Amino acid sequence: MKDKKISEKLKQKTWNEIKTNDSWAIFKIMSEFVEGYERLSKVGPCVSIFGSARTKQDEKYYKQAERIAYALTQNGYGVITGGGPGIMEAGNKGAFRGKGISVGLNIELPFEQHDNPYIDRDKSLDFDYFFVRKVMFVKYSQGFIVMPGGFGTLDELFEAITLIQTKKIGKFPIILVGSEFWSGLFDWIKSTLVEKHKTVSPGDLDLIQLFDTDEEIINYLNKFYDKYDFTPNF
Repeated sequence: MKDKKISEKLKQKTWNEIKTNDSWAIFKIMSEFVEGYERLSKVGPCVSIFGSARTKQDEKYYKQAERIAYALTQNGYGVITGGGPGIMEAGNKGAFRGKGISVGLNIELPFEQHDNPYIDRDKSLDFDYFFVRKVMFVKYSQGFIVMPGGFGTLDELFEAITLIQTKKIGKFPIILVGSEFWSGLFDWIKSTLVEKHKTVSPGDLDLIQLFDTDEEIINYLNKFYDKYDFTPNF
């Protein structure tokens, strides 16, 4: 009986410590939001490029991401990436080569992630919290260009689609690059979610564009913003 009481006290002590830590974490979260808003509100119209951190420099999608980023800067857009290696590095490298704005929103991770050398020194931000970082991508991007990637890339993609679908933010271009990579997912969404189970409306497919060439991507972005102003998304 005595041991049981001691155990209960220990549990209560641990729970109280968790609650205290949670309360103090609010200030760290607030500081990340404040710094992100302060820094990114000054960068102007940007497009985010997403993709795998594992893509090597000699692979075609790395080279294409670099070309796309360069083309974006020549059309008046800055580039935002997750700040790390792979496709992210390619995006910042292209923006750097084009003498455009090159932003990196880095996240502290136990593996894979480290900031790349092509980010503007005053536009490199570090985050502890994924959800704060994701808010920055959505708020300050005038478009998402999604190269082949893994779970993190899919997470960013589907969150953006969901926010637009539910009208929490205004519509902006979401472009998948590489039909050989994305067509299976796109076909599954259409056949399984839209047609078979009807869990997604047919019109929601219009929220996503699938392109293979650099020219298609830039032309679509420019055509979209012939009609809309460049403003934060919420």
